[in-house]
Amino acid sequence: MIKTPLPTKENLEQKWYVVDAADQRLGRLATEIAMILRGKNKPSFTPHMDTGDFVIVVNAEKVVVTGRKNSQKLYRRHSGRPGGMKVETFDQLQARIPERIVEKAVKGMLPKNALGRKLFTKLKVYTGSEHPHQAQKPEVLDINTIPVGGK
Repeated sequence: MIKTPLPTKENLEQKWYVVDAADQRLGRLATEIAMILRGKNKPSFTPHMDTGDFVIVVNAEKVVVTGRKNSQKLYRRHSGRPGGMKVETFDQLQARIPERIVEKAVKGMLPKNALGRKLFTKLKVYTGSEHPHQAQKPEVLDINTIPVGGK
């Protein structure tokens, strides 16, 4: 019986990618980022291993949603105390902490286990076009979530 070889840390190459989120659709951008973090775009993908790459997202404050989601999409968090639920809209959270919008969207698309938590640490989100990861020599990854006839 021939066994399929598993990727190891020695023969697994993890790259760094920079994604510009300016004028990108939130959900479609998040699915592409989640696939790269998970490693599903590689032939060496293994479901129970971390075979993915690092992703740096810049211009997180310029991500867009369609329709009336600006005022209707809600983000909830709870302090753990009775009556400690805090609710805010997409616009409010984007004005306060724009990085969190992209982080929550991607985190929801990763596995809900120890592997998912490990993969989430490989996502770096920043407002503005600057990031402190120049030493890793990240490649620019062009993700186009804007439809051809859309705005």
